[in-house]
Amino acid sequence: MRISVIVSTYQRPRDLGLVLEGYALQDDPDFDLVVADDGSGASTATTVAAAALRGGAWSDLRHVWQPDRGFRKTEILDRAIRVASGDYLIFSDGDCIPRPDFVATHRGLAEPGRFLSGGYVRLPADLSAALEPEHVRAGWIWKPGELAKRGLTGWRARLRMLQPGTMPALLDRITPTRATWNGMGASTWKEAVLAVNGFDLDLGYGGLDREFGQRLENLGLRGRQVRHRAVLLHLHHDRPYRDPAVKARQRAFRREVARTGRTRAERGIDQLSDESITPPRETS
Repeated sequence: MRISVIVSTYQRPRDLGLVLEGYALQDDPDFDLVVADDGSGASTATTVAAAALRGGAWSDLRHVWQPDRGFRKTEILDRAIRVASGDYLIFSDGDCIPRPDFVATHRGLAEPGRFLSGGYVRLPADLSAALEPEHVRAGWIWKPGELAKRGLTGWRARLRMLQPGTMPALLDRITPTRATWNGMGASTWKEAVLAVNGFDLDLGYGGLDREFGQRLENLGLRGRQVRHRAVLLHLHHDRPYRDPAVKARQRAFRREVARTGRTRAERGIDQLSDESITPPRETS
């Protein structure tokens, strides 16, 4: 099984650097990595190029970019899907640092007719701002006690930071949280993603992942909860693009998709233009 990891990003090169450090340290090196960039500036391109030059666990690192015309995450995800070489796709964000077993966990739990719904631990603002690449390499960021010393609180976070074994698997079985598509850490087969025509190009921030997951379910895929096993650290940031009206409209749209049983996006991967754009580069 060939895996592609798709990481979305926009104008957060420092966070992306930490995330790429996490993927460079994966226990499972048999994957390629696609950075899906929704119009970031040259600093992000420099961050990706530096990571590619330094090398890592991945076999290939690609940077897919489009001009900044507002929030168009669904479009850049579809462009990344189109170039991804894997037959199994893991989706995450450029502010979510993967634990070293993240790719291996998705590989080991992948099943035909399923998608996996992973989990994350939200870091407080001060701790997020203080993290450096050497901290990711040192590995203490995966020790709950060390994070607690630096400001992480809450028993839920500790449960999601348990070492791999019987207990995290048990927690995933008994959690009341339904296994829905979670763009911060979810995975499924590329064949299924193409069958539903990818992400809907007309959707903005607020529920775009859930709508995509609903169409996968309409196609016949079932979600599997892996939130205590496929773990990410989510870096704190603001969301100026949040619009309650858009979120409400898209919630209603998702209900309609569920009611009708529709599987394909009317405008998705098949409706993309064929443009190929080079990311901006920093000038000396």
